[in-house]
Order: sequence, then structure tokens, then C-alpha cells
Amino acid sequence: MSESIKGAERNKMGYAKMFPLIMSMSLPAIFSMTVMALYNVVDSIFVGHLSDGKVALEATSYAYPLQMLMISFAVGTAVGTNSLIARRLGAGNQKEADLAATHGIVLAIFTWILFVFIGLFAVQPFFSAYDCSEATRTYGVQYLSIVLTLSGFSMIQVSIEKSLQATGDMIYPMLFQLAGAVINIIFDPLLIYGIGPFPELRVMGAALATVFGQFVGMVFSLIVIFKKKNKVSVNFKNFKLNGKTIKDIYAVGFPSIIMQSISSVMIICMNAILSAYESAVTVLGIYFKLQSFVFMPCFGLNQGVLPIMGFNYGAKNKKRLYSAMKCGISIALVIMAVGTALFLIIPDKLLSLFNSDTGLIATGVPAFRSICLCFMPAAVGIIFITLFQATNKGIKALIISFTRQLVFILPVAFILSRFFELDTVWLSFPIAEIGSLTLAVILFLQLAKTDFKKLDN
Repeated sequence: MSESIKGAERNKMGYAKMFPLIMSMSLPAIFSMTVMALYNVVDSIFVGHLSDGKVALEATSYAYPLQMLMISFAVGTAVGTNSLIARRLGAGNQKEADLAATHGIVLAIFTWILFVFIGLFAVQPFFSAYDCSEATRTYGVQYLSIVLTLSGFSMIQVSIEKSLQATGDMIYPMLFQLAGAVINIIFDPLLIYGIGPFPELRVMGAALATVFGQFVGMVFSLIVIFKKKNKVSVNFKNFKLNGKTIKDIYAVGFPSIIMQSISSVMIICMNAILSAYESAVTVLGIYFKLQSFVFMPCFGLNQGVLPIMGFNYGAKNKKRLYSAMKCGISIALVIMAVGTALFLIIPDKLLSLFNSDTGLIATGVPAFRSICLCFMPAAVGIIFITLFQATNKGIKALIISFTRQLVFILPVAFILSRFFELDTVWLSFPIAEIGSLTLAVILFLQLAKTDFKKLDN
């Protein structure tokens, strides 16, 4: 009996009924990702209700791309680690799976060092490039400097989360994120408004609350990975960096980093396009906060589906690989349908959670109703990207993301901004999503006729 078959028999990802399996592995991640979305939104809601809340919201909107860049590096590296661990477990190679998990933490620390330098030296020039007020710039620099230089807590936690998720353990990763989120939500109002013995730190307080929550989540994750018995282990005794392991991690991880970093580039450029319109940059920032309630559950689904796909690809089981893809698409469409309905029906109420400025709401309502049309095609696209990542086809995932956010959305938005009113510019989002989904289908069909055709049925 081959090692891959033995591995499949030992692990539920190789034999359990698909829908219950995906739900059991995804629900904890969906819950924890939704909680993450909640505390990101809570940050903005609290700062939005400061006396100069509109300025504070604008500052965090401008800061958002660099914050996303940091998350891109952390999550991208961890996704590569996750994919490698799942494939090695699927092939029955425990030793290399453990080695990948150990490398994941080391690479997270290296990534942290990079962002310490960015936080110290790049934040001020970044804000100076925008034509924004001095108050906006001051708030933004305060917020980003703290979040980036202390990002290591989050990076280490994310690495451990992804390593455990690759084994099918979704409970502990959920608890890590939940612990951090609860701490963040508790300390947000205390540090932003200066309640009780705490000083009034305003936007700086939001950053410190976020970092403190990440620190608590990291400590929890380190205790679990080193003190609990898991299906993958981390051991630094006699550890040496292994070039092949790093290469295998970044074969998926680097395209994922680039793919998610493209989002940062896209938002920076969109902010430049939208800066000519009153309140448009702030509306876009609020949109990205709120849409996380829709996309984060899909990314939680992604975390449950990815190791199942990676495991069965490693086990050469095409039937289960395709079954995971089809089931994932169906669930994602349901999630996105709910999100679309909310953005279409109550956009004004969603916006007023942050700030009740009439100009902001007048700009935001048509924006929300146009942008949300991208949700349904995005649901399918997310699962295709997950499939490519899980099967070591990270370049294809990168191509899709690059095409959507740079080839489609930015040129379309720029052209629409030159010939039409602002309300039309928002349509660049659904146009780009439909275009990238078409490309994803084409790339999948090519794989179905080549690489996937070689798998056992």
C-alpha cells in the first residue's frame, strides 16, 4: 500500500463526507474571521465618532493599504506553509510536515524585521505623497508606525494558525483569533476615549489596542504549539534552515504574497483616483472595512477547503479534489448572496455606523450598491484561487489577482473617472471581477485537461 493511500486512510480529509467535513473545518475559521472583521470595524466605528471623526476615518483609509501589505506578507508566507504541510501529510511524510511548520515561524520572524524597518522609515514618506491635511497625516503616521513595527505578534500567530489548520485543526486557530479580538474590542474604547485610568490616545489608542490583542493571540498560539500534542510539531533543537523547504513554501507563498500585495497597490492607486472627489476615499475605506464581513467568512471557508484540496491532491484523489471545489463554490455563493442583499438594501444604515455626515452618506450609498455587484463572481473566483494554491499552482492564482486588480479595475476606474461621474466609477469593481472570473475558468479547464487528468479517479 502506498504512503499516500495510508495517509488518506489515517486522516479524515481523505475519506469523510465532503459537506460535513468542509463545514466542520470551516465553521471555526469562518467564526474567527468574522470576529476579526468585527474588531476591525469596531476600530473604525470608535475613531469615526471622535470629535474629528471624519478626519480620523480618512487617516485610517489612507493607512489601510500599508496595513494590508503587512497582512499580505504574513498570510502569504503562512499559506505557503499550510499548503506544504497539507501536501506532506497527504503523502504520509510527517518529518517534512514538521520541518515546514518550524520554518513557518522562522520566516514569520524574518518578515517582522522587514516591517519594523518599513514602520520606522517608510510611513512618513508614504503619507507625504498624498495631498491630505496635516491632521490626517499625523493620525495616519501614528497609527501605522505602531501597527507595522509591532506586527511580529500577528505574524507569528498567523503562522501557527495556518500550520494547525493544515492538519485539520480549526478550533485552536479560532480561539487564538477570538482571544485577540476580545482584547482588542475591550481596549479600543478605553484607549481611544480615555475611559477610567486610561489616557485619551484617540487614533493611537486604536493601534495600541490592536497590537495588544495580537500579542495575547500570539502567546496563546505559542503555548498550544509547544505544550499541546498536535498532528504537526515545531522543534528548534538542531534546527537549520533548509533551502528546499523554504523554496517549497514560497512556491505557493510568494505568489500569494504578491497576489495580496497587489490589493495594496490597487487601493493606493484607487485612492489617488478618488481623491478628486469629496468623501470618496473615506467611503472606499469604510467599504473595505464592511466588506470584510462578507469576504472574511469566505476566507474562513477558504481555510477549511484549502487543506482538504491540498491533502487530496497529495493523495492523488481527483474525485475528492473536485468535490471539495464544487462544495466550496456552493457555500461561498450563499455567503456572498447574503452580503449582496445587505449592501443593496441598507447601505445608508451601514455607513451611518461610522459617521452620519450627510455628504459621506450621499457619496457612499450609490458606491455600495454598485460595488456589491462584484460579490457573487468573487465567490467563485476565491475558490478557484484556493484550488490553485492548494495544488501548488500559486502562479495561476497570482495571474488572476494581478489581472483583476491591475489589468482590469485600475484602467477601467481611470477611464470612467475621466468621462463619467463618480457613481459610474464604482462599477469598475464588478467589471473587474467578472473579467478575472472568466480567466480563472479558462485556467482551471487547462489544468483539468493536463495536471489534474493525471490524478487517480
